[in-house]
Amino acid sequence: MNILLIGSGGRENAFAWKIKQSEKCENLWIAPGNAGSSAFGQNVSIGVNDFEGIKSFCLDNKIDLLVVGPEEPLVKGLRDFMAQSPETSGIPIVGPGESGARLEGSKDFSKKFMMAHGIPTASYATFTSATLLEGIDFLKQQNLPIVLKADGLAAGKGVLICTSYEEATDSLTDMLVGQRFGEASTRVVIEAFLTGIELSVFVATDGESYKILPEAKDYKRIGEGDTGPNTGGMGAISPVPFADKDFMDKVEERVVKPTILGLKKDNIDYRGFLFIGLMNMDGEPYVIEYNVRMGDPETQAVLPRIKSDFLELLNATASKTLIDYNLEIAPIKTATVVMVAGGYPDAYEKGKAISGLEKSNTQQAITFHAGTKSDSADQIVTNGGRVLGITGLGDTVEKAIENAYLRVSEITWDKANYRKDIGQDILQLGK
Repeated sequence: MNILLIGSGGRENAFAWKIKQSEKCENLWIAPGNAGSSAFGQNVSIGVNDFEGIKSFCLDNKIDLLVVGPEEPLVKGLRDFMAQSPETSGIPIVGPGESGARLEGSKDFSKKFMMAHGIPTASYATFTSATLLEGIDFLKQQNLPIVLKADGLAAGKGVLICTSYEEATDSLTDMLVGQRFGEASTRVVIEAFLTGIELSVFVATDGESYKILPEAKDYKRIGEGDTGPNTGGMGAISPVPFADKDFMDKVEERVVKPTILGLKKDNIDYRGFLFIGLMNMDGEPYVIEYNVRMGDPETQAVLPRIKSDFLELLNATASKTLIDYNLEIAPIKTATVVMVAGGYPDAYEKGKAISGLEKSNTQQAITFHAGTKSDSADQIVTNGGRVLGITGLGDTVEKAIENAYLRVSEITWDKANYRKDIGQDILQLGK
């Protein structure tokens, strides 16, 4: 098969690594890719939102499968664009159309969807700048803390948890009037705060059938002990010990099945991944959010646990034959530690030379690239906030964490930063 993979982050590097392992992979191109993805396929300089460029490349290279990694081209309608042309309408695509992508593209839409289909989630209300005063009155009626969410895409940073009414009022005003998150916060969802332990559940669906992939727990805040501002993700652990069979049965019956049925009822032809952010509240699952793609960095912890052919999974998802796919999970544990540029998630510098990458992937750890590129001297340098994802493997979570940090200790660049406590909360749960 000839495959075109869209994206340039750690998620896409993990996809490329896993796709290349399939005997059915003949040619793999990554657009635009990063310094790490070039080890598994050929990077091509096409932007993720360059729909015309993607279309032309698919035609010129006889692409058999288009895999869309990030959310932005999905929300902007890449699938719909390809379907409009007779030349490309027959190319199988992993990723929903614009209607399905609204589950991530609009927090307000996703909450309405959950409410309409009886999917457990927190109570909420949505406000705009025109209804700011009503929003402030609504805030005063809520219990603390209060959650504010930018309605649109904000690169994983559009969620604020406010611990006082003054902070919530100022933040709501800043989001709606001050455009704190730009166009993404022209509408803001105010949501009740859910207490419990978060986890991420990943589902592949062809619109009819579905497969539940290994779950993961991610770490969103920049600082140890879950302190500081939100980031795109600082690490992940898989599996999640508290997500036992009883809990996952509840997730399937109360969340996954109603979601797939809801999409069908709403005439949304959904073929791709569903990332379901959940809160475990005293053993009961509540949906925090949907994403319409695999998570990053969770993908880097999840994919090494998939034993069966991942390319076959992707192709079955895109071609509506998922019912025939046999998903096999390897009995290993994984821990991913994200190494970031100094200053991230605020201002940071690019172009820092990375040392310690010479060591190849081992049975103990895998190095996934995210914000990297090769400079004019063919040296790998930093090119983003989240630079690398180091995934440790082990028979136990403790060993996986140990192997991840051992590899992290071998890699460095000027002002490199990472959390030192990824997975420690999971280890404490077991004591």
